[in-house]
This record gives sequence, structure tokens and C-alpha cells, in this order.
Amino acid sequence: MRRRKFITLLAGAAAAWPLAARAQQPAMPVIGFLDIRSLDAMSDRLRGFRQGLRDAGYVEGDNVTILYRWAENKLDRVPELLADLVRRQVAVILAGGSTDVIFAAKTATRTIPILFIVPENPVRLGLVTSLARPGGNLTGINFFNRELVAKQLELLHELMPQAARVAVLVNPANAANVESTERDAKPAARALGLQIELLRASTSQEIDMAFATFAREPPSAIFVSADGFFSSRRVQLIQQAAHHRLPAIYSGREFSEIGGLMSYATNITDAFRQAGAYAGRILKGAKPADLPVVQSSKFELVINAQTARILGLTVPQTLLATADEVIE
Repeated sequence: MRRRKFITLLAGAAAAWPLAARAQQPAMPVIGFLDIRSLDAMSDRLRGFRQGLRDAGYVEGDNVTILYRWAENKLDRVPELLADLVRRQVAVILAGGSTDVIFAAKTATRTIPILFIVPENPVRLGLVTSLARPGGNLTGINFFNRELVAKQLELLHELMPQAARVAVLVNPANAANVESTERDAKPAARALGLQIELLRASTSQEIDMAFATFAREPPSAIFVSADGFFSSRRVQLIQQAAHHRLPAIYSGREFSEIGGLMSYATNITDAFRQAGAYAGRILKGAKPADLPVVQSSKFELVINAQTARILGLTVPQTLLATADEVIE
């Protein structure tokens, strides 16, 4: 009897052990992913972020959870979304799409690690104290798009040496965007003999209104500055440029892929991959203060040759030879 009782108890313990073991396993770490844009504008970036996590040993749904929070281009939603992530005590927050979102995250918590992806020097922005040793609870990726303004205007001038006036579209809701674009565009335009006109748009209606002004006095070309809102409205921007038969240069290959004439920018998917790798390092115990800001080094010139033909433009061979991709 005693032996049978022992075997029964042993069998019961064996059956219960997996449940007990599972109960004792630590919960999966949680990443908060907050962006000013919407999900449909982020597919390539999310693919890059998840790849970076995989490179660090983390697979979404397997050993890490990601809570996505989309502000749908409404900045007033950001504080509520941030408060939710802080309340849930996520292990790390990636804040992106606008410097305003990153500063809001910085204000919301001084303890949760924050990753940023910004288009210009984060020291100049006041996010970190230095690139090598950020200090505090923030670090991330500088993908330089706002620091490429002079190069983008140079490429536009090479494509259209006869151009005299370029309209530069900026988003006034993103003050850093306006300041840096204006600061860099004016001297670059003077050096190339170009006149520039700043146009402001922070809503879909304002984009239409900006293009409507071209019916009276069309510029030679348009320069769409780097901004998360413009990326989310890329179909509208390209349709407007096509309607007004305006050559345009953009800050991201996603524009050229759907009909934009030309883009020159950092490989943003790779920037998000680097952010994913940093998120993995933080989950393993690294401190943001000790993780140097990554300086993106992959830049892409993409030319849509079909759009050039529709606009009656002949792309110089020198420009075609330097392009990373020519879309036929």
C-alpha cells in the first residue's frame, strides 16, 4: 500500500511540475513602441526593428512582447499613450516619428529606457549630453535626414540645372524640422544659384492648399523635407506633384517606390534594425547612458525613371551611374 501510495504521489507531482515550472518562469519582457504615425506607414520600419531584435536573440511573441501605440498623426494623443506605457512598466520605449514625441517620452519617465530615431544631431536637439556617452535614460539612432538638405538640393540641381526656384515643404507642427531645414537650405540654395520658398503644411488639407498656390506661380521643382507626417501622406504628395507636373525630391525611398521622381536619404529600414538591436541589448541589461548614439552610414539615391519620362526629363548619365536603384 505504501508503495502504491508513493507511486501515486510521484505521478501526481510529475503531472503538476510543468504547471509549477511555468508559473515560476519570468514573464516575457515588454517593449513599448510609440509612433506619431499609423501602422500602414510603418511596415518596412517594423520589419527592420524586428530583424534587429532577432539579431539580439528576441522574437516577438516567443520571448518578447511589443505593445504598439499609434498616435495617427495626432500629437495630442501622445501623452495618454505614453502614460499607458509607463503605467504598464514596459522594459523599454521606442519613441519615433517626431522629435515632439521623443521629448514627451523624456518628460514622461526618467527611469524607463527610451530609444529614439532622429534625423539630426541629438546633442544639438538636447536629447543627450554626448554621442559617445548619452547619459540619462535615452539613446538611439541618428539617421541624418535633416542634415542631408544641401546634398538633396545639389542632386535636384544636377537633374535640373535650369531650375531657378524650388518650393520647400516643411511641417510647422515639427518646429525642429522647420528650423533645421531652413537653416541648411538657404546657404545651399545660394551656392547653387537657387531661390527657395518655404511652404508649410501640417494637415492633409494644408498640403492641398500648398500645391494650389502652384497654379498661379509654379516653381521649377519641389523639395519635401524629412518628416513623419509627410511620410504618412506620401501618396497624396506624389499625386499632387504628378497633377501639377512638378519634379520633386523626397527624403525616403518609399516615395520613389510609388512614383516619386527622386529620393535621397538614409536607409531608414536599417536605422530601425539598429534600434531593434539596441532594444535587445537593453533587455539584456545594458544601460542607455552607456550605449553610444549610432550614426547611420547607409544612404540611398533612388530615381524613378518612369516618372522622369512622364515629366519629360532626361536624367543625366552621371546621376544614373551614382544611383543605388533606378526604378523603370
